[in-house]
Amino acid sequence: MSAARNASDPYARRRRQLMRMAGDHAILVLPSAPVRVRSRDTHFPYRQDSDLWYLTGFEEPDAVLVLVPGRAHGEALLFCRERDPGREAWDGPRVGPEGAVDALGMDDAYPIDDLDEILPGLLEGRTRVYYHFGRDTDFDLKLIGWLNRVRAQVRLGAQPPHEFLELGHLLDEMRLFKSRDELRLMKRAARISVEAHAAAMRAVRPGMHEYDLQAELEYVFRRNEAQPAYESIIGTGANACVLHYRANRARIGADDLVLIDAGAEYRGYAADITRTFPASGRFSPAQRALHDVVLAAHAQACAQARPGVPYASIHDAAVEVLVDGMLQLGLLKGRARKLIADGAYKRFYPHKTGHWLGLDVHDVGDYRIEGESRLLEPGMVLTVEPGLYIPPDAAGVAAKWRGLGVRIEDDLAITRDGHEVLTAGLARSAGEIEAFMAGPG
Repeated sequence: MSAARNASDPYARRRRQLMRMAGDHAILVLPSAPVRVRSRDTHFPYRQDSDLWYLTGFEEPDAVLVLVPGRAHGEALLFCRERDPGREAWDGPRVGPEGAVDALGMDDAYPIDDLDEILPGLLEGRTRVYYHFGRDTDFDLKLIGWLNRVRAQVRLGAQPPHEFLELGHLLDEMRLFKSRDELRLMKRAARISVEAHAAAMRAVRPGMHEYDLQAELEYVFRRNEAQPAYESIIGTGANACVLHYRANRARIGADDLVLIDAGAEYRGYAADITRTFPASGRFSPAQRALHDVVLAAHAQACAQARPGVPYASIHDAAVEVLVDGMLQLGLLKGRARKLIADGAYKRFYPHKTGHWLGLDVHDVGDYRIEGESRLLEPGMVLTVEPGLYIPPDAAGVAAKWRGLGVRIEDDLAITRDGHEVLTAGLARSAGEIEAFMAGPG
């Protein structure tokens, strides 16, 4: 970030687009993510607020981006930490207000300590405030205080804002549609994730622990300048039936299926993959039968991923296949249509079939518009992740199914004529998985 950004800078383009949407009488306020204490005087690894990152590429804490459309003296302002050689010797270099203009393409920048003095003046004369209300209680109170200072000057002619709008109404819709630059980063995150899953699939041996496979995965992430996009899920045996299982401590049995749900985050953008495979390298007949049903649901769901199709069609298609499969396997009894209408299938399939993907694993963006499932459009990126989970204590089902959990998940980008599977290249079917696991390590 040493060189000045030029006019084609994607962050500047996004800021300009957002300000056009907000209008000339608005002001937009975006604080950075807070630093989180892990224990006593140690902290969790810092991760910037996704919206601030999307608009600036700025990685430091203790910052606030203020956008003031139409302001003659500069529209994009950043408040950030000042340079401090003493602290930088401990924590690393800072951009500082002096460097923020050149490094980040800001119109102006100020020390974060000056925010209390300057922001009320920026609020004055603006009619609308866009902000993520309720996300950061401490900052909410500060913003209310600044607004009250402007209101206190009304008798002297001050004009305080009178509309307060959720920033997400504008920004979430922008972020839902990925640019070519964003898709390039997401493809890189996906490739890293594919490599990591393949490494874990090849490394697995009965007697290992789940954390051994976590180490295999996350070694590949870090070796490729990435990190986990979320806590890696490595569930062996019945642990695969716990949807957000995180302990990753169990020993892997010779007859177990292993479910891995993990993805890399590369330069802020997430991937999200799930594969389920046998620790022994060979599926048992029951394991393969359940896996085949989920695979068929995955294929049918992916077939709906094209422009003009309602988002909900992906889930509906998966549910139809899963219910038919569960009826054939004896996991459910009755008529498929009634089982779907009554939601009886949720006993073994309790979640939806995917979500938006981007800077957040469960990315921003509405799934419904005016009560109707929104139509898919080019530039959207989503996951497709059907599964079946038969708890070990499930009553009324044959013993061979109990304790089996299977999920298959890939990342899809909607294109003009269909979709692109960003996570292609990783063994998915039972036959492909067995062949891959039997191949040279």
